[in-house]
Amino acid sequence: MISERMVKALNGQINKEMYSAHLYMAMSAYSSNIGLSGFANWFMVQYQEEMLHAMKFYNYIIDQGAQVELQAIEKPAKEFGTTLDMLNATLEHEKFITRSINDLVDLAIEEKDHATNIFLQWYITEQIEEEGNDNEIIDKLKLAGEEGNGLFMIDKDLAARVFNPPANVPNWTQIR
Repeated sequence: MISERMVKALNGQINKEMYSAHLYMAMSAYSSNIGLSGFANWFMVQYQEEMLHAMKFYNYIIDQGAQVELQAIEKPAKEFGTTLDMLNATLEHEKFITRSINDLVDLAIEEKDHATNIFLQWYITEQIEEEGNDNEIIDKLKLAGEEGNGLFMIDKDLAARVFNPPANVPNWTQIR
């Protein structure tokens, strides 16, 4: 049985995931506004992933027989500076989310909530991937530069990204 303390913490994580989605949608809009459609696409895929993450928490709370309690979502910025500034902000945000997931795992261990601990392991792996992806793009921007042909090539690469939900995760719009 899941504790009220764990439910409250998981509901807080839904809010963080929803904020992440809003942040990445704002970064997508900003990228579009400055003429970088590939970056806009990459951030829109990030938005979709974050919505999936939020819905996984939503469904887990309901599956545990607990109450989902949505919170207000903070408004993200609308301008993000250079592409390197934007990706560094993305990496820092993902590190924040990683710390938050780690705190949830610590709480699950403290409460001997084995089901929630197992559930959270998917997010641990996901965060490794998220930070790795951000670092890879940052490295490319540093190597190729943030203007001219280098930026054009990176933007073109990012335009090819598509949203591929994991096979074992329901569609983020699916509500049980």
